Amino acid sequence: MTQRPPSVRRRTLSGPADLSGVTLFSGVKSSCTVLPRHETAPGLFVRLGESVFPATIACLSDAPIHPAFASIPPRCTALASGEDADAIVWTVEHVLSALAGLGVTDAIVEINGPEPPIFDGSAGPIVDALTAAGLLDLQSTVEPLTVREPVTVEDGRGGRITAEPRPIDQSGCLYRYELDYGPGAPIQPQRADWDSGSPDAHARYAEEVAPARTFSLEAEAKQMAAAGLFKHLSPKEMLVIGEGGPVDNTLRFENEPARHKLLDLIGDLALVGRPIHGVVTATKAGHALNHSMARALLGAAAET
Repeated sequence: MTQRPPSVRRRTLSGPADLSGVTLFSGVKSSCTVLPRHETAPGLFVRLGESVFPATIACLSDAPIHPAFASIPPRCTALASGEDADAIVWTVEHVLSALAGLGVTDAIVEINGPEPPIFDGSAGPIVDALTAAGLLDLQSTVEPLTVREPVTVEDGRGGRITAEPRPIDQSGCLYRYELDYGPGAPIQPQRADWDSGSPDAHARYAEEVAPARTFSLEAEAKQMAAAGLFKHLSPKEMLVIGEGGPVDNTLRFENEPARHKLLDLIGDLALVGRPIHGVVTATKAGHALNHSMARALLGAAAET
């Protein structure tokens, strides 16, 4: 008989967590409420108007949030209802990451706007709101998606993610991110990791991963500004890194860019719909490759 890792205790919220603020790409005011969920089957769901749909890779949308992104890999994660073409929400990765980082398996993310608020570009304010609302462990459990054989996805440009099995006696998933922009880049090679199976996993996520902010290289920021994006933000509000380091800003961690990429990886892989048991290592990966790995993990799990 194939050994299985321990089941994961389901977790939801004790009450609603309210989020409000300005969005990243659309630059409008938006509100988001994360609600408790006590249904028989576990899962994270999105409610947008009258549409309710699961926060899984099956509902991933490739619709670009701005024409500037029409011909390049996605710069965020978007979900849509298959029944309503207008029911689409962008930039959900930080909310999904915060939920996964705190071990929440069951919730409804109710969004009023095209995106959740971006706050300071991190998941810190989201974690604070979820924690203030209270976390509630349920009596039932969910079986993790277990990586039984190595799975690798690549993008042909140096980006690579590998998922490998983890010893059965070690719970959770060890996520690793290795960032490398190449020689002469303003950001030095760096790495970050988070282990969802460690005894202090949720505290570590809140303290070491959630505060890491979205960032952009100065050249990229100028290109986006020329396309009409981010006019509502300044370098003080958006981490822009130039040849001399952060522009009008300071890093929260020496490896803050790698930690934010790790944050995104955790949120995007939450789209498999349940906790992961394995070791995931990402190198030079972005949202598109994260999405490919989520699909590959589900495909591999279906074959076993």
